[in-house]
This record gives sequence, structure tokens and C-alpha cells, in this order.
Amino acid sequence: MRTRKELRVGIAGAGFIGAVHARSARLAGGRLVGVAASSPESARRAADRLDVPKAYMSADELVADPELDVVHICTPNHLHGPLALAALAGGKHVVCEKPLATATQDAEALADAARAADRVAAVPFVYRYYPTVREARARVADGGLGAVHLVHGTYLQDWLLSSEDHNWRVDPALGGASRAFADIGSHWCDLAEFVTGQRIARLSARTHTAVPERRDGPARAAFAVADGNGGALHAVATEDVALVQFETDGGAMGSLVVSQVSAGRKNALRLEVDAAGGALAFDQEDPETLWWGRREAATLLRRDPGTLSPPAARLAVLPAGHPQGYADCFDLFVADVYAAIRDGVDPDGLPRFADGVRAARLTDAVMASAAQHAWVDVPTPVEVPR
Repeated sequence: MRTRKELRVGIAGAGFIGAVHARSARLAGGRLVGVAASSPESARRAADRLDVPKAYMSADELVADPELDVVHICTPNHLHGPLALAALAGGKHVVCEKPLATATQDAEALADAARAADRVAAVPFVYRYYPTVREARARVADGGLGAVHLVHGTYLQDWLLSSEDHNWRVDPALGGASRAFADIGSHWCDLAEFVTGQRIARLSARTHTAVPERRDGPARAAFAVADGNGGALHAVATEDVALVQFETDGGAMGSLVVSQVSAGRKNALRLEVDAAGGALAFDQEDPETLWWGRREAATLLRRDPGTLSPPAARLAVLPAGHPQGYADCFDLFVADVYAAIRDGVDPDGLPRFADGVRAARLTDAVMASAAQHAWVDVPTPVEVPR
């Protein structure tokens, strides 16, 4: 009987998303060796909280550890590139949060390094792992909906609504020149291109900093509520809102509204595809159904393994009526990454570093368009499969 290879895993970054990675790594059969955080003390606290044996002195020490097979990079954005590059140079497989780097050329270098090292290198565009998303993709791909005319939607949050709300992502030195679009708009664009099989070819964008000053304070986790103990107000250089209109290489038009200052909206990602023979709409906050519109009727398609297409049914791990959510998507994503490492397979839809490069190029185009007040072409690289 063949014994499944044990993967020894390290987690660099111990915030909200680091804990999500740790959970999914365990469920996928990985053995968590250690964790690194912003300081040795934070790492020790995280190791206790996550029940991990080792607290590394630094993320650099973690990625250099020869005992690790896989490194999950969940640090602030400016550290992604150097840590991922060091991990690949050490022969490790890498799961790196997006953006891969705060500069596109650095993201491209990471994708090149992953290919040269022949390592599995993945980026968590995990919304691809909702079964209803895969059902929408299958229905568009089989041609039954006809030509796609329009792709539109929103990604709205409220966790940075007021001047009291602050996080390292607001600082361009840590998060990059783009915040709202790079952080969440990139997820929407990846999903739109994944579902439709079309690429955004050119776009026109506007950005807006709705909260021009924010109050400094102790480091605060993403989505945490401000405690009112902030310091002085400082000017904000990154955007709270992005509006994007675009054209695809398949002849469709599209629009997107991105916001991190929309009160009451917690994680409202919505994507609609309008085609000649019908429309499909996915809502991340109600992911158990897929809206299917036709002229004569509108239907809610349930996440039912017995009726979904095979690509969608593969991800429907619970019976109908037993809701699957974001954590399940992350579990399925990490399971696909580890299957690619252990078995050399290429799971359908696994987002790799090339997809992270695509997101970086889209972000560049959005920022350039907003600065120039002009339409901008988006390069369509041959290395990103449809």
C-alpha cells in the first residue's frame, strides 16, 4: 500500500489569514512545524494559539528552514516577494497571499523562479472554489448561454469606513500603491475572468480616497473594530474606492465597483454574467445558490452534488442543505495545492503564481488609468491559461 507523503509546513504571518491557512493545511494532511510572526514574542503567542510546536525568531528563519516542504506566506504585502523568492531558492513549495509583490516586475520574477525551481507555487484566489462558481463556469464554457455580452458586479466592505479605522494595508510602504483594488478588486477580476474564460483587454478606472486622513494606532487586525485609542491623524495615500469599466478580448463589456467604505457591507462580492441566452449571478454572501435568469423565468440553482456539473460536484463536499462557505473554499484550495505537490497532478482551476502576475498587471492598469484619466490596454500574457 502506497504511503502518502507527509508535508512539513511552516506559516509566515499569524494574523487572521495565517490562522485560516493553518487550519486548511492541517485538514489537507500537512504537519505544522512552526510559525513566524512580527516578533519572536508574537510568534510564541501564535504557536500556542495555533498549537504549533515551533515559534521561529523571524519569517526569514522560517523560509530558510531545510526541514520544511511547504511555506505559506501570510505576512504584510511588502514581505511577500523576498520571502517567496527565498523559499523557492531553498527548494520549497509556496502558497503566497496576494499580491505576490508590491511591484509587478517582482511578481513576474517570482513566477519565473517557481517555473525554474519546478515547485508548486499557488496564490489563494479561493472564491474559485465555491461549487456554484464552478457551475457558472461550466455553463458558460458549454456554450448553452450563448455569447457573453456583459460582465458586472461589486466587491464592497466597510471595515475601513471611518478615520478611526487603520491597518497596515493603508500604508503604501507596507501594502503597495493600490489598496482597495489590489486587495479585493483583484479577487473580483480573477473570478470574472475565471468564470467567463475571457480576459479584460482594456479598461478605464477612477479611484477615490473617501477618508483622506486616518488615525495612527497600535497594529490592528483586518476586520477588527477600532477601539478609539488611536494617535494623530495622518494623510492617506491609498484608495478606498475604485470604479472600473472594461472591455474583454471576447467582445463583452463590463463594470466593477470596489469599496472598503460601504457601511453594512462586510464581504459583498457579486458577479453577474449576462449572455445572449441567459444570465448567471453569484453572491459570495449567499453562495449556496446560483441565480439563473432567462426571459421567461428566473431560477435559483441549489448547490446539490446530485445535480451539479462534474467540475462543480467535485467541490460539493457536503450534501445539499448543509452550507459550505469561505473556510471550505480555503480547505479545498489547499487540498488541491498539496495534491499537486504529492501526486504531481494539475487540479482544475488551481490558481498559480501566473494568476498572481495577472492580478498585478491588472492593478497596474487600474492605477495608470486613474492617474491618466484614460483608457489603458491590459497585456494578456500567454502563460495564464483560460
